Amino acid sequence: MAEAFRAGAGGIAGLLRFLTEYGEALEWDVPHYWPGRSLLELYDGRMSWRELRVFLKGLPLDSLTARAVRGSTPEEEQWTLDRQLAASMVDAIRENTFATVKIGGDPKKTRRLKPPDPIPRPGVTPAPSKNVIRFAGRHGSGAAQLATVFGGASRQ
Repeated sequence: MAEAFRAGAGGIAGLLRFLTEYGEALEWDVPHYWPGRSLLELYDGRMSWRELRVFLKGLPLDSLTARAVRGSTPEEEQWTLDRQLAASMVDAIRENTFATVKIGGDPKKTRRLKPPDPIPRPGVTPAPSKNVIRFAGRHGSGAAQLATVFGGASRQ
């Protein structure tokens, strides 16, 4: 029983620290995920510390408490795994459509066609525009550009 009151990470002391830091979020989550219950029940003795610990372990990742613990921004929280996967599928379909049109289309009409930009995601900065190395036409063989990429001098 004495271990339950230790000042370490676990036990009632740990739950008290957790309540101090994330109590407002937990106050919202208890009635939301545990209908008919309230966090006030802990203080008037109708909820045990063990029940609170079990409840916390079972909270889903999208609960307000879990989001508060992660410290993520509201924009990041909107991008759930499902939304990330959906955006990846849309990007892949758009890239495939671009490649199909570019390969199967009339070169004169598709010459200026640019690949689609990916759907913007929070925390991901778009890649800087890449240098296009052209190997024919007005821009020469591209050997000078390749040499600068690989750090050597070109032989022309």
